[in-house]
Amino acid sequence: MPLHTLYNQMTDEELVRYSLHDENAFYILMKRYEPALLRYINRIMQASREEAEDLLQEIFIKVYRNINGFDINLKFSTWLYRIAHNEVISQYRKNRRYRSSLNIDDAVNDSRLLVNFLTDTFNMESDYLVREMGVEVKKVLEKLAPKYRDVLVLRYLEELSYEEISDIIQKPSGSVATLLNRAKEKFKKLAEQYQLERK
Repeated sequence: MPLHTLYNQMTDEELVRYSLHDENAFYILMKRYEPALLRYINRIMQASREEAEDLLQEIFIKVYRNINGFDINLKFSTWLYRIAHNEVISQYRKNRRYRSSLNIDDAVNDSRLLVNFLTDTFNMESDYLVREMGVEVKKVLEKLAPKYRDVLVLRYLEELSYEEISDIIQKPSGSVATLLNRAKEKFKKLAEQYQLERK
């Protein structure tokens, strides 16, 4: 069996071990997570494609440089998101010009993933309404402070557990729950301000 095919069948954690000796294993890891991380970057920053790809490269460089320090008690995906989270927030704080116009296609695609959030926040049941509101919801998310937008994205768009978010943002699970509740409150106030509930 070719090595490339063998690597594709390995778990993330197995690939991490091989990455210490073989760059091809790391390449497979990068390809495995590239689409998800690009989406995550755009959900948080609304960067241009070129800016998002540049930032992704920075994230992968940091991952490669620190792979020896990977904590085997963590899932690799959680550790990777932690590095991505820190880098995205750092770049956002340094250079707010990364925020650009909303990508409508991405907003519509994300709307289905926002069903749980919308149902919980507005008691909405209509899939049609959720779909129609996807773009408006993304616009409201953009108005939130990064710490609130980030936890909402991690929970409802990336669909991560409280424990995974806790590991990524390095706060206790109880703090994550509190932050999410505050984020929902802030979102609801902004939604009312933008008359989202009346759509």
